[in-house]
Amino acid sequence: MSYKTILVHLDAGNSRRRRLDLAFTLAEKYGAHLIGLFGMADVVVPPAPEASAALIEVTMNQRRAAAEQAAAEFRDKMKKEQYSAKSDWHATVNDGFHELRRWALYTDLVIAGQPDGEPPGLAHDLVMSIGRPVLYVPYAGRFEDCGNRALVAWNASREAARAVKDAVPFLQRSASTEVVTFGDESQLDPYIGAYLARQDARVSVAVQPLAGISAGAALLSRAADNGADLIVMGAYSHSRLRELVLGGVTRELFKSMTVPTLMAR
Repeated sequence: MSYKTILVHLDAGNSRRRRLDLAFTLAEKYGAHLIGLFGMADVVVPPAPEASAALIEVTMNQRRAAAEQAAAEFRDKMKKEQYSAKSDWHATVNDGFHELRRWALYTDLVIAGQPDGEPPGLAHDLVMSIGRPVLYVPYAGRFEDCGNRALVAWNASREAARAVKDAVPFLQRSASTEVVTFGDESQLDPYIGAYLARQDARVSVAVQPLAGISAGAALLSRAADNGADLIVMGAYSHSRLRELVLGGVTRELFKSMTVPTLMAR
């Protein structure tokens, strides 16, 4: 099992170049076709008609400039790495979510930036709606590779099972994979370990008591203690509407992400 097509979402943010570098590393590792896509959230039109046209024109000009710069960075990277024949570039200055969701249909893995601010934005909406795994890259720090030491958050839910299945290409290559359930010993699940062992993952299974802290904080702490460079988890919400109320662990990871995190639902 492998990722044959990877999509990297680029925007106007300062961390997009680091995200591109990681996307290329993973595309090369898996021999994948790499799609670069520039897109931003749809333009919000102010209620005052006299201000709308001027604001939209300024916004569109800024987006065109950002899209051109992102395209240049992507093409320069592909040319430098002699990867142009296995890559494509797409961009939109209109509704970036629509375009991102469209191209995600034809990929095995989407690489996006950690949502910055509230609401989490189009990258969050993607994992909740597209049925593809999204690898979120923190906006702080540099990550030239990931997946060498993996930490899987497991609670035997549909979302967690989907995330584990989608992460198998990472876990097969990982030097170690630890599957952790946060709770008490009665929740230890040896079957997930057996499943991943049959996928040729080097896996161990553990339970960690929460000891008065949130599951999100416990997950980030364990990742730091274990030197994990990849977290795998299901993405949870309390609503199926676009304006989602995030599940607690998902919300905390989006806010305080420290390593690349693969989410699926």
